[in-house]
Amino acid sequence: MSEPIIRVAGLQKSFGAKKIHNGISFSLEEGETLTIIGGSGTGKSVLLKQIIGLIKPDSGGIFVEGEDITQLDEDELQKVQKKMGYVFQESALFDSLSVGENVAFGLHTIMDAEKPHALKIARQKLAMVGLSGIEELRPSQLSGGMKKRVGIARAIAMGPEILLYDEPTTGLDPVMTDVISDLILKLKEESGTTAIAVTHDMKSAYKISDKIAMLFEGKILQIGSPDEIQNSSNPIVRQFIAGSSHGPIPVPRV
Repeated sequence: MSEPIIRVAGLQKSFGAKKIHNGISFSLEEGETLTIIGGSGTGKSVLLKQIIGLIKPDSGGIFVEGEDITQLDEDELQKVQKKMGYVFQESALFDSLSVGENVAFGLHTIMDAEKPHALKIARQKLAMVGLSGIEELRPSQLSGGMKKRVGIARAIAMGPEILLYDEPTTGLDPVMTDVISDLILKLKEESGTTAIAVTHDMKSAYKISDKIAMLFEGKILQIGSPDEIQNSSNPIVRQFIAGSSHGPIPVPRV
């Protein structure tokens, strides 16, 4: 059996006295999409940032194509990071740059591509996400949905093998949410990338995922196919996916 493209083993992470992850383990095969669900503050985004090497775990391993990135020095880690694309929750576009320059940023500064070549690729990636002809606009001139798609175009510009999506549909209306979900599926079909997404949007999660994992109290409570999660007998999972205030998940008093 081939090595999983991503394998997380016994991950532990705390910030001060607050335990965020308490022994998280899972694996992901090439071409699969895993969606991480769970309540606010359960460490979903922190998990993504550990997988790409922006945050180091306290203990445990994160294996990318069999290599434990927690043991790499900065130069070795950067080589692995070049295989990954990251879609930030708030898109994180540079206001001082045009849309085209934002998408070309990694190609020009990390891959050392000449600027005209980088901008040419940027135009191609913008076309892939349905945004042809907006290269000269500034991020401030874009709608929320357009910013999300520009963020995705930037993430795919360097041809990554792995894509990490942090809340790709947050703040979008239902129609634009479905547009982004369809785009994630399209990119998977066209390029075969492996992906991990973090979301609260269960409709999107069911649509884009091969597997869904729920984080709760520092651990993965359940992982399975969308059908298995939808039909879970676990009362915590059932309460979360139903969006109910009634059940075993603690909710703040109002």
